Amino acid sequence: MRELFVFVREIRVGRGDHVGFPAGFQWGVATAAYQIEGAVDEDGRGPSTWDTFAHTPGWVKDGHNGDVACDHYHRWPEDLELMAGLGIDSYRFSVAWPRVQPAGSGAVNAKGLDFYERLVDGLLERGISPAATLYHWDLPQPLEDAGGWMSRDTAYRFAEYASIVAERLGDRVDKWITLNEPVVVMAYGYAFGVYAPGRALMLDALPTAHHQLLGHGLAVNALRGRGARTVGITNHYSPAWPADPANAADQAAAGAFDALMNALFTDPVLRGTYPDLVAPDLAGVVKDEDLAVISAPIDFLGVNYYQPTRLAAPPQDGPLPFEITEIEGHPVTGMGWPIVPAAFGDLLRGLRERYGDVLPPIYITENGCSFPDEIAPGGTVDDTARIEFLDAHITAVGDAIDDGVDVRGYYTWSLMDNFEWAEGYGPRFGLVHVDYETLRRTPKRSYAWYRDRIRSLRS
Repeated sequence: MRELFVFVREIRVGRGDHVGFPAGFQWGVATAAYQIEGAVDEDGRGPSTWDTFAHTPGWVKDGHNGDVACDHYHRWPEDLELMAGLGIDSYRFSVAWPRVQPAGSGAVNAKGLDFYERLVDGLLERGISPAATLYHWDLPQPLEDAGGWMSRDTAYRFAEYASIVAERLGDRVDKWITLNEPVVVMAYGYAFGVYAPGRALMLDALPTAHHQLLGHGLAVNALRGRGARTVGITNHYSPAWPADPANAADQAAAGAFDALMNALFTDPVLRGTYPDLVAPDLAGVVKDEDLAVISAPIDFLGVNYYQPTRLAAPPQDGPLPFEITEIEGHPVTGMGWPIVPAAFGDLLRGLRERYGDVLPPIYITENGCSFPDEIAPGGTVDDTARIEFLDAHITAVGDAIDDGVDVRGYYTWSLMDNFEWAEGYGPRFGLVHVDYETLRRTPKRSYAWYRDRIRSLRS
């Protein structure tokens, strides 16, 4: 009861009915290839790091993998009809690199490009604008075998792949996102080893940040060369809260987290510099003109937000300059993440204050929550908690717009339940329930709510 009270209180602090979303504001949903497509060995697709990781015993909960996932590769027309029923303006999907270029370099798989062409054309036929993410963590395994993102060469391979996809789809895709959450690849994939490729390098993983960003910059130029209209990058942001705001050591810990997890992937893109905390560690990795490539102008910044992070001073001789501590006094999602809509608005205002005139327009490219949704005997899924979450966070975005932040779109995560990385199929983030035995799609109550909310905010 106490948690519900806190949640309701937070929802009411927003200005609610006074929010004015601008004309042309885009409403959408988002997904990622490995999480929904399945068909991992069909039509010439090669293996990715996530195929390898998920099939390694002990890495993914309950031994789950993305071999079938939601079978979107075969059921995409049905899924596009679900999107059309929502009345969304745009769909953010990702292209699977190993489906297009199985080895990560060299030969192109025409059948893979054909699939994405059918998908894009199907979206346009339904009046939905395609927003394509080129890299959502599924690196072709041969590239990982050659060093992965620890190798500078991967950045150049990524630019070649970007050019291949844009040459086929550049005339129809509205927005291009180079990378999704490069911080997660660096931290979870290479530093902590809990995501693919499962390497636990700790701070020695920092070169993966630079090589991903170099790949981004090279890809921006490649996309422009193929006529791409609107290009950006999507970063994950988590506001850094000191455990004790009056404690200098906790403040330093929060500053270190902010530098490593937030500024590291934004400063180079928007300012052409690395944060002071990490610049010395990258001195031997960054070459002349790299930062000029990385800071090639972009048209928008994609912002993913789920929760803030509370930081304390690390234990003596700890491997990191901070220690993550629990946030108390807030309700949590099914994954235990604290629900703090006010922090979302603070994040957006903070980006404007930090970057000023160099901050491009923002699109919220992911925002959503997981709860243990079940189908009731009557065939419905009453996910009231998700509705409350989305309502509060959309209100926070509207309040930030009222305060002058240039936000031009909102994509909720996710269209449907899917493979949730190392957590397997337990967490459910979707507006649409997926029965993983039958693959039946069942729109949840939040699906109808989001449809109606979009309509009301356009009127």
